[in-house]
Amino acid sequence: MSTSAELIRGWTGPAVLSFGFRPFFFMAGAWAVVAMLLWLPMLTGHLALPTGFDPVAWHAHEFVFGYTSAVIAGFLLTAVPNWTGRLPVVGWRLGGLAALWLAGRLAVAFGALLPSWLVLVADLAMMVALALFLGREIVAGKNWRNLPVLGLLLLFLLANAVFHAESWRGDVASDGFGLRFGLAAVLMLIGLIGGRIIPSFTRNWLAQRRATRLPVPFGRADGAVMALTGLALAGFVALPLHPLTAALCGLAGLAQLWRLSRWQGGQTGAEPLLWVLHLAYAFYALGFLSVAAAAVDWLPQAGARHVWLAGAIGLMTLAVMTRASLGHAGRPLHAGPWVAACYVALALAVVTRFASGLMPAEVWLLHLSAGFWLLAFGGFAVIYAPILLLPRAARKQAMRRA
Repeated sequence: MSTSAELIRGWTGPAVLSFGFRPFFFMAGAWAVVAMLLWLPMLTGHLALPTGFDPVAWHAHEFVFGYTSAVIAGFLLTAVPNWTGRLPVVGWRLGGLAALWLAGRLAVAFGALLPSWLVLVADLAMMVALALFLGREIVAGKNWRNLPVLGLLLLFLLANAVFHAESWRGDVASDGFGLRFGLAAVLMLIGLIGGRIIPSFTRNWLAQRRATRLPVPFGRADGAVMALTGLALAGFVALPLHPLTAALCGLAGLAQLWRLSRWQGGQTGAEPLLWVLHLAYAFYALGFLSVAAAAVDWLPQAGARHVWLAGAIGLMTLAVMTRASLGHAGRPLHAGPWVAACYVALALAVVTRFASGLMPAEVWLLHLSAGFWLLAFGGFAVIYAPILLLPRAARKQAMRRA
C-alpha cells in the first residue's frame, strides 16, 4: 500500500493539487482580498452584486462561511492523514473539492439570478463532502479523539443552512441565529485545536533552546475552561444580549486568558510563527470580554464581535496557514520580516475596526482597517504563492529570486 509521501510524489498533475493545504489556503488568502475589495464599494453604494443576500449579510456570510470554510478544508485535508495514518486526498479529487468551494462563492455572489435551493446546495456542497471525508477517516482509523471536530464541522454546516433560511424569510441574517451559531462553532474549533497546537509548538521550540519554563500540558483545568467556553458560546447564540450571557462570556474570557498565560508566549518573541499564535489566542480571549461588555451596552456590538471575527479567526487562520504551508512544503519553520509584517498589519486591522465601533462617525477608520486587512492577506497571497502553487524545483528558484 502506498504511503502518503509516495501518493503525493506520484501525482504528476498540477502541483497545487498535490496536497490539501495548497489549493484551499491559496483560495482562502485570495478570497480574503477579493471579498474585501468587493465589500468596500458595496459599503459606499458604488457596487451592487446580484446576490440574494443584502450587502451586509453577503459580507458577513462570505467571511464567516466562505473564507473560513476554505481554511478549515485546507487544514483538515492536511491534518487528518497525520491523525489517522491514512492516505490524503490528492489530484483531481482534491481539485473537485476546490471546484465545489469556488462554485459556492459564485452561487452566493449571483444568488439573485438563481433558484434559492440551488444557491444553498452549491454553498453547502464542499462542506458536506468534507464532513463525509472526515467521518469516514475517523471511523476507518478509529480516531475517536477527533469526533468533537467532526461534530463542530456539522454544526458549522447546519449554521450555514440556517443563515440561508433566515435570509429567505427576510430576517436580518447578518445578526441572526445562523451567523452566531456558525461563529460559535468556529470559535470552539479554535479553542480545541488552538489549545493543542499552541502549547505543543511552543514546547518543541523552547525545548530545542533548552528553556527551563515550558508550557503546561492539557489537563483537567483546560477541560473545565473549554466547558465554560461552550456554555458562554451557547448563551451568545441563544441570548446574545442577556445578562447571564455577559457573565458567562466575561468568565470565559478571563479563563482563556489564564489558560494562555500558562503557554509561555512571552518567550517566543524571536519567532513570528509562534508569537502570532499567542497573539491570535489573546484576541480569542479578549473577544469574550468584548462581547460580554457589548451584551450590557458598554461597547457596540459590531466592534466587539470583530475582535473575534478579524482577531481570533482572521489572525489565527493566517497564523496556521503560514506555518502549515512551510512545514508541509518541507521549508524551515521560520517567518521572515515580510510575513511578520502581515501579522502586524492584521493586528492593526483588528484595533482600527474596534476603534471604528467606538467612533462610528469616523468612517476613515473603517477604510483604514480594510486597508490593513488587504495588506495582510494580499501579502500572504503574494509571498506564499510560490510555496502553494509551484512544483518544488520551480518553487525553490522563485524563492531564491525573491
